[in-house]
Amino acid sequence: MKRGIFLLTSLLIASSLLVSACSNNNSNSNSASKPVDTKTQDTLAATVGLTEPFTATDLSKLPAVAQKRTDTIIVGLTDPSGAFTPYFQQSGYDGNVSSLLYASLVNVNEKGLPVPELAESYDISDDALTYTFHLKSDLKFSDGSPLTADDVAFTWTILHDKAYDGDSQVLTLNIVGGAAYKAGTATTITGIKVTDPKTISVTLEKPNATALVTLGSNVLSKAYYGKDYKFGQLDYIKKLHEKPVGNGPYTLEKFIPGQEVRFVANEYYYKGKPATEHFIYKTTEGDVWQFVETGEVDYASFSATQENIDKLKGLGYLNVIPYTPSSYGYLQANLEHEQLKDKAVRQAITYGLDRKSIYVDASQGAGSVANIPASPISWSYTEEGINPYNYDPEKAKELLDGAGWIVGAGGIREKDGKPLSIHYLGSKSKNTDIFIAVAKENFQALGIKFEPEVFADFNSLVSKVEGGDYDLVSFSTPMLTDPSDGLLQFVDGEIKGYDNPKFKELYDKGLATTDIEERKKIYTEIYQLLNDELPVIFTSYKKTVYAYNGRIENLTVSPFIGLAGSLPNWSLK
Repeated sequence: MKRGIFLLTSLLIASSLLVSACSNNNSNSNSASKPVDTKTQDTLAATVGLTEPFTATDLSKLPAVAQKRTDTIIVGLTDPSGAFTPYFQQSGYDGNVSSLLYASLVNVNEKGLPVPELAESYDISDDALTYTFHLKSDLKFSDGSPLTADDVAFTWTILHDKAYDGDSQVLTLNIVGGAAYKAGTATTITGIKVTDPKTISVTLEKPNATALVTLGSNVLSKAYYGKDYKFGQLDYIKKLHEKPVGNGPYTLEKFIPGQEVRFVANEYYYKGKPATEHFIYKTTEGDVWQFVETGEVDYASFSATQENIDKLKGLGYLNVIPYTPSSYGYLQANLEHEQLKDKAVRQAITYGLDRKSIYVDASQGAGSVANIPASPISWSYTEEGINPYNYDPEKAKELLDGAGWIVGAGGIREKDGKPLSIHYLGSKSKNTDIFIAVAKENFQALGIKFEPEVFADFNSLVSKVEGGDYDLVSFSTPMLTDPSDGLLQFVDGEIKGYDNPKFKELYDKGLATTDIEERKKIYTEIYQLLNDELPVIFTSYKKTVYAYNGRIENLTVSPFIGLAGSLPNWSLK
């Protein structure tokens, strides 16, 4: 299961706190990115009734429990699994936790451009093959030990271990000597060179537009995570998950499954100890409105409906920010199941599912229909040659007829004596209820047997998906920085049964150049291909508002890094 994936229908959403959305493989490069089109953002925000941040009007209305907090900020989050070590996470929610515990060599700013973080600077050779990172002085891990180039080298090396099965994309960069190390024929990776404690370089076999930020992700302590390291044996790291040693703004104080994750400010953080001493992720299930209205949480995400916006403003003690995340929702299809192997069936389902009613009308316009794996705020977004798959049940029936699925007894289509059925997985939420209600009616009209299954928690759903017992499941991506981020699931085996040589050729081509205009052309071709083949059924783009306690100062939000950049500076006035 991809660690960076979030449930589309999650109740409490704090994913915007991340840079890499719980994945350690978000990608970017200096020349392969450009600032967000603010006109596009303004247009999207204007359609949902909030065009600029709203400031709290009456802090005296703030619930007493929130007024009494002087050194603690609380945010809602779906319960994580407890795997808080970067590169080894089990879900996106684990990543929400680790994003506070670890810092990166390179980050991205509010425009999506790479900026040094733990690195003081970086150099890229003229042939775009060698990357040299110069670390800041006096960097330390949360236990007070020094952070040096050896820790960076250890991090890159361990991701090449033959036993590593996580989602890091470092391996795909083709570092010189990486394959030999993974095969066990070399004891070091020749392309990684430590010049001195503050300088490290890495050489690739071929250019890769995502290399800078992929290489510049979180740094693990060699002294802590590498103490018991033996090639081919990585299970020991699981024992270290509950006591992480990081270098981010906070350290883990206590994890209480099903209740909360407690953090305390890291006195060794390279930017200085955060302004607020304690931070808590509240993981208890419940009504997000109730948590906000009672003051139990200081920050929450809401669908950007006019009803929600008016209610949030009316409370008086909340600041409200409009936000369009760089993500997309989709229905993951199990292409190993016979009925979904046929492209015509997937296209029929897309035509026959009233996505506008589910994702736009039901949310009072706080969303739009998606047809490609990129957000409208991405520089690669296009509608050129893209089929919108407008709701057309007759077209859907025509495709199913042509694919040999004929209506049989009881109105259910059959082929070779087998009924056409869809086993759908979703999370327990209002959004899932809406999807099931509409999909049940839509699929019945098409002659498809619809079998929904709803899970109360994310981890149980993940286990079901990993077992392969599903046809469709609702997911949403984390925030996407580079266009290639939105394509990872199609190349890493996440979409069961999808293997298209043409797509892989285009994917590699899109990474082989840093020319922005050339990449646009390549991604347009990729989007047209995926829009036709539909290895997943694209569903929606969200329009969101963030509401937070008006006492919190220095909180800013970015479509690429969310709140992560400002979190260490949050304070309570």
